[in-house]
Amino acid sequence: MTSLLNFIGIPVGVECWHALLEIFILYLIIYGVVSYLRSVTGMVILVGVFIFWAVTGLLCHYLALPVIEYVFDGIGSSMVVILMIIFQPELRRALAQLGSSYRFGTVKMRREVIDGVVQAASDMSRRRCGALIVLERSIPLHTLVNDSVPLDSRVSALMLESIFYPNSPLHDGATIIRNDRIVAARVILPLSQANDISRKIGTRHRAAVGISETCDAVTVVVSEETGGIAIAYHGKLHRDLSARALENLLDAVMIKKDDGEVEETLRMLEEKSEAERLQ
Repeated sequence: MTSLLNFIGIPVGVECWHALLEIFILYLIIYGVVSYLRSVTGMVILVGVFIFWAVTGLLCHYLALPVIEYVFDGIGSSMVVILMIIFQPELRRALAQLGSSYRFGTVKMRREVIDGVVQAASDMSRRRCGALIVLERSIPLHTLVNDSVPLDSRVSALMLESIFYPNSPLHDGATIIRNDRIVAARVILPLSQANDISRKIGTRHRAAVGISETCDAVTVVVSEETGGIAIAYHGKLHRDLSARALENLLDAVMIKKDDGEVEETLRMLEEKSEAERLQ
């Protein structure tokens, strides 16, 4: 590397390696930001802001519009704050996902818990009993727990079905599972404001997506209207799952913690759904 730099005429020294390191870090930051923004609806806003700013700048320069140029110079000094406000949901989700990469605590999820959740979801699906079950991962949900009805119960299918039984005192809202305990019921979850969510889905599914946008929790949803089982994970809603598919997903996310296996399972489910639709 040193001989190559000398050959093309770039001086080699501490300053040179420091500059190369800075360039590499900037590249990683810019690449990460652009890659993330490409997957969110805020990218459309960013492109619109950039085009508007570029066109306005060119007009001010070539048409000599000093007043407008003065105003936009003032706005430009606050552009970072403006962009933070515009992209507040995306930034919150990105920081939550970044934080979830570092374990703040040990997640103790036994297979018996997964079996209980899958059994309860399957039973409630057959009876078309609506349910919203949040499985906490590495980011604690203390605020939501504190604002709900606190519980301390072992996870079982019977307990979950009792909570969501129609007209029971605790059936409204969500239930939170932490490790191997049910810690809260009647939890009010934040609703997703994403524009790419179908208008046909109800508040329960939108709440499931909303909590998955702000933390790394996994949320299981049972539709009261259709009995369909869905799961919300990393801001995405995956619907019409079988009990087996739900079990495989929860096993990969909560026990194996293998995102690659999760993506492969979701890809297979999407291909299966597409094949069934075309038949």
